Amino acid sequence: MFSSLNPLIAAVSALLPGLIIGYLVRQVLSSRKASQAEAKAEAMLNEGKSKAQDILLEAKNKALAILEEGKKEEKERNSQLSRIENLLTKKENELEIRAKELKTEKETLLSKAQEVANLKVELDKNRQKQIVELERVASLSREQAKTELFNKVEEEAKDELYKRMLKLEHEKKEELDKRAKEILTLAVQRYAASQIADAVSTVVSLPSDELKGKIIGKEGRNIKTIERLTGVDVIIDDTPEALIISGFDPVRRQIAKLALDKLIADGRIHPAKIEEMVEKAKAEINDKIKEAGEAALFETGIGAVDSRLTYFLGRLAFRTSFGQNVLLHSIEMSHIAGMMAAELGADVSVAKKGALFHDIGKAVDHEVQGTHVEIGRKILQKFGMDEKVVKAMEAHHEEYPYSTLESRIVQAADAISGARPGARKDTVEIYLKRLEELERISNSFEGVEKSYAIQAGRELRIFVTPTRIDDLGALKMAKDIAKKIEEEMKYPGEIKVNVIRETRAIEYAR
Repeated sequence: MFSSLNPLIAAVSALLPGLIIGYLVRQVLSSRKASQAEAKAEAMLNEGKSKAQDILLEAKNKALAILEEGKKEEKERNSQLSRIENLLTKKENELEIRAKELKTEKETLLSKAQEVANLKVELDKNRQKQIVELERVASLSREQAKTELFNKVEEEAKDELYKRMLKLEHEKKEELDKRAKEILTLAVQRYAASQIADAVSTVVSLPSDELKGKIIGKEGRNIKTIERLTGVDVIIDDTPEALIISGFDPVRRQIAKLALDKLIADGRIHPAKIEEMVEKAKAEINDKIKEAGEAALFETGIGAVDSRLTYFLGRLAFRTSFGQNVLLHSIEMSHIAGMMAAELGADVSVAKKGALFHDIGKAVDHEVQGTHVEIGRKILQKFGMDEKVVKAMEAHHEEYPYSTLESRIVQAADAISGARPGARKDTVEIYLKRLEELERISNSFEGVEKSYAIQAGRELRIFVTPTRIDDLGALKMAKDIAKKIEEEMKYPGEIKVNVIRETRAIEYAR
């Protein structure tokens, strides 16, 4: 057994020194690495301390610089505050001096005011004494003397005014006649064809001349009722079996014509019946307006739109622009714009709609403020029209920029339709705008129920609410309206302002 262990012991004995030597070598290497690491760490620590000292030194330098700068700013601020304090002290002294001066001036003024008051009292006493003395000497009271003086001044002024009028009439009559002939000749030469009668009047045929008396009525009450309800001027002259309805608004003329046709057919003509027939005529006109709008949509192939927009479109059939029917002008523009859009590759539907509705703002009465372009934009937007159509119509008078190709097409179609020979008459449009301006001015006054410009603009007939305007207020309103017309308008001749205050009491016997 021992013989078998000997080789093992010998092997261990041989291996043990190697293990010991390896262990010692490893310890030496480990010790060397540790020394190197320690030396490296110490070097890094020294380097960190050096950098920390540099950073600390740099921070101290910066702190000193900031401190010096702060001291400098504080010194400057103290200097500035010192200057401000000196200025404030100076101002305060000046204000104290000024306050003393004002106090002195106030005391002086109060003293003078008291003197003036005393003088006024004394003058009033002397004046009263003089008035009493004058009344005693003249044997007239103060009111009697005032009345007599006013009457005398009025009589003298009346005579002087009449003399001046006669002098002006005699001296300037020939010159005025010559100037009037020149104006009339120039007007006839510039405007050879008369269109006014066709544009602002309507003829109503009568079965017989006997109906003229019934239409006029007792003391003119029937014809006055017709004119009051419709806002037109009914002219009855020597023309056989006919009368003329005159007015600048085609809708009013058509309502008056329908009402008169119904009254003639019925045979009973009196104020109550006239009111009934006028209401029926207004209802029929509304139906015709709607039909005209639907016919325009069908003719242009646009299709159905909002019913209220169709109604506004139909109203254009009773509007004119420079003597040209606005609805026919819009339909014509729609066809032209559609053809141009097709040739140019633009949106045909948008171009046709923009052209058809380009003047929709003119369908609204003139009481609404704003240009017809701005009013038209608001109408189209309110009734849900496509924004492309709004942009196409809004630039036709260059009030808005040309944002799309269709807007330029609409503007070109408008120029083509309006510029063709015989399409427009400027004189009629100017005349109609003057009449609309007259009604606008009168409607701007509080208490006005309705107003009508009649007699070719020579008379303005205004109906006021009797519960809000009394008789004296009506007189004052007439003067105020006449004054405003003189200030804001230019017109030939004179305009009669007729303010009517009518009180009507109605009761029923049951």
